[in-house]
Amino acid sequence: MQAEADEEVSSPTDAAEFIQSNLDLLPVPAFPGIKLYTPHPGSGLRRLDSAVDEDRDPLPPYWAYVWGGGAVLVRHIQAQPELVAGQRVLDLGSGSGIVGIAAAQCGAASVLAAETDANGLAALALNSEANGVALSITGEDLTAGAAPEVDVVLVGDLFYAPELAVRVSVFLARCVAAGVTVLVGDPYRAHLPLGALELVAEYEVADFGEAAGRRSGVFRFLG
Repeated sequence: MQAEADEEVSSPTDAAEFIQSNLDLLPVPAFPGIKLYTPHPGSGLRRLDSAVDEDRDPLPPYWAYVWGGGAVLVRHIQAQPELVAGQRVLDLGSGSGIVGIAAAQCGAASVLAAETDANGLAALALNSEANGVALSITGEDLTAGAAPEVDVVLVGDLFYAPELAVRVSVFLARCVAAGVTVLVGDPYRAHLPLGALELVAEYEVADFGEAAGRRSGVFRFLG
């Protein structure tokens, strides 16, 4: 039985089954109108291996948690639903899908949730279904391409590493040049490109691993 428990989960179907069996579907404490599949100490997330080849370490399960950047974006669009109502929205680096779910609940015309982690894609589908919203989900790395045909891009927590921050910033600049509104949520991580941002709101929200709230910003990306 132990050998079976330690087996890696290797397909989206397996990942969805694992998530449903080992995570709890619970309301998010700060946003009780949103439910997410949530890990607990016995979930065994290390068994979910989303590495695409044997030479690369498994990706951390960022998708399983609510992070500060996503939380501050949810707070902001719930306070000002007109920002997304009737708009075509891209939730970039969607993770659990909390931002895209909130946008859909606030009346977005459509939501495209982009996530490159295969296990995150499974969680996205389950979380959107659990909340009764329709998200279009893609595993494509959109940062490598042209600006998509959307009206608003929402970006939470994608500035935690220098190379990623640069790649995301270049993509967001393409979006702004195409006339897309870009809103960034971030708890002032080290690689946040403040010179390209205009602060529009601040909220106290909890970041993953922190019990207390921390000052986090919502920014308009200027290009």
